Amino acid sequence: MVSLDIEAGDLAVLRFHQPYAADDERAYLAALERLALMAHPFVLLAIFGGGPALSREGEKGQALWFKRTRAQMEERCRACAMVRPGATEESAVMFRRLWSFPFLASPDEATARDFVERHRPSRTTQPETHAL
Repeated sequence: MVSLDIEAGDLAVLRFHQPYAADDERAYLAALERLALMAHPFVLLAIFGGGPALSREGEKGQALWFKRTRAQMEERCRACAMVRPGATEESAVMFRRLWSFPFLASPDEATARDFVERHRPSRTTQPETHAL
């Protein structure tokens, strides 16, 4: 199952976990595209269940998305936390090479939520509601 929810206007929560479905890879790549369309500052909480890896095409699509949207993500994303079973500090190294915004990899959702909460734009500015 893949979902992308925007909570209180500036917290994007991307989920990719059980129950897995045949179209999850397509839905995941579409969710990434939705993130790229966000026109205001946000933080990202990505929750992965440790399920099947992306196909070769999916990995290519994800890599192309990273490359194509890097400037947009650098401008708008204030922080990202990735929740994944077995995630360690070493898990974050590659993502920190991709982006300069704060990044955390953790197996614990509460720890990840606390991290992104500290970076939420609405904590330092007036909260706004924006359509995706």
